[in-house]
Amino acid sequence: MAEGTARFDYSGKAVLVTGGSSGIGLAIARGFLGAGAEVTITGTKGGAADYPDDLSAFTFRQLDMRDNPALEALAAEVPRLDVLVNNAGTTFRGAEALLPENVEATIQINLNAVYRLSHALHPKLKDSGGAIVNIASMTSYFGSPRVPGYGASKAAILQLTKTLGALWAPDGIRVNAIAPGWIDTKLTAPIQQIEAIERPIIERTPMGRWGRPEEMAGTALFLASDQAAGFVTGVTIPVDGGFSAI
Repeated sequence: MAEGTARFDYSGKAVLVTGGSSGIGLAIARGFLGAGAEVTITGTKGGAADYPDDLSAFTFRQLDMRDNPALEALAAEVPRLDVLVNNAGTTFRGAEALLPENVEATIQINLNAVYRLSHALHPKLKDSGGAIVNIASMTSYFGSPRVPGYGASKAAILQLTKTLGALWAPDGIRVNAIAPGWIDTKLTAPIQQIEAIERPIIERTPMGRWGRPEEMAGTALFLASDQAAGFVTGVTIPVDGGFSAI
């Protein structure tokens, strides 16, 4: 059973994790799987076998988050749903991050697709009294001069979480988010190789280290649980080793 999942029982629950083929998404997907859920993950490659990790325990769906018809089709094909984890995201680095077309692409994947998929799955989540867990970021709170599209999209996720939490509460759907701190993933690997960037991150983090993807799973399972978090909606929880505390 995955770390942090022992006290949760998701037997018989259907969970969809976008971008669940690696990193934080895969760790969260494994957490729900370990708690008994039936878990569907999405990824951009053609099939589960195209990834280095063993994804055979999951139902895999190829999905390009820029493809609006594909998002709508996935929502239509999902027979039922109890939990939606909007994890899929992207960013650009260096000068590429400043190009308007890349800012727009980042916002499409990290924000627009999140709303479109959530909206399309609203009827099924309403039927189940389900929950949505969005993935925000430290850039939801702090400026991100190196990645303006990423920062803008993740700040908007925080606001979208509040808004949908309030809007859909009468439908029995709870909407919350996790704001990971600096987590050791493929997305942050380039930063970890640059001492001038990496050192201040560690020095600023009271726990003095990078977080692990699996350390996000317990918070996701808590937020999605009607028993543990049944009166929690519209909130974003930092899981950041204390980075946002100082």
